[in-house]
Amino acid sequence: MSLPLLVLGSKNYSSWSLRPWILLKHLGVNFEEVVLKLDTEQFHQEISKYSPTRRVPVLIDGDVRVWDSLAIAEFAAEQVARWRSDVPGAEPRVWPADPVARAHARAIAAEMHAGFQTLRDLYPVNIRARNVKVRMTPALARDIERVDRIWSGARHRFGSSGPWLFGAYTAADAMFAPVALRFRTYGAELSSRSRKYLDTVLNDPVMGEWIAAAQAEDHVLAKYELRKRRARGGKSRTRSQGRTRPAKTASRPRKRAARKR
Repeated sequence: MSLPLLVLGSKNYSSWSLRPWILLKHLGVNFEEVVLKLDTEQFHQEISKYSPTRRVPVLIDGDVRVWDSLAIAEFAAEQVARWRSDVPGAEPRVWPADPVARAHARAIAAEMHAGFQTLRDLYPVNIRARNVKVRMTPALARDIERVDRIWSGARHRFGSSGPWLFGAYTAADAMFAPVALRFRTYGAELSSRSRKYLDTVLNDPVMGEWIAAAQAEDHVLAKYELRKRRARGGKSRTRSQGRTRPAKTASRPRKRAARKR
């Protein structure tokens, strides 16, 4: 049986690619991967061979193509036993076994999949960056607060059996993995329970494997390294680690506007 193939974007920037990759790794599934550099000629030339939407990630398993991260998680839930047929022991689960916990996990995973647009826009994933300051806006604060409530609530209600949102690792953890990387780059005020969960995610050896690969990439997207963004409530500028401001040059004195008489 041939291994499933996971087609990904640049690991330093592609939050959607991380989700199915880290889930399959935690499931113990062997798979092949292809990494395409985002926003490059290589990407535009090759992506149509894999994805009908020309986007990543895409999972290819025989004649089956699944081109959405949450859909890949659901497909993995159906196929994990077949993929791991040569591995003795109980198979891991994509979703919690308890129906109440499973419904909650699916709800927060879908919420992450469809929402948090301000968080995505103002905190783009850039794993190599550190201590980037972004001007806080009311919408961004609401997104961060909502993530905090999701994490702390799941840990309090369902997480007593292990360190993850529902005790054992599930697709819900995979869906929020890029948010942890965003908070690593930009910072966030979190409750103690959420802060502890954030540490769990960032210290996960599987996450460490992804981070190491991202740091080794030579691909740079300038728009995520230094750019101005206009957000509700004003402008903001972000600077990545290692970037310095250009020296100021002498500016011409402004002419006073002529007064109307």
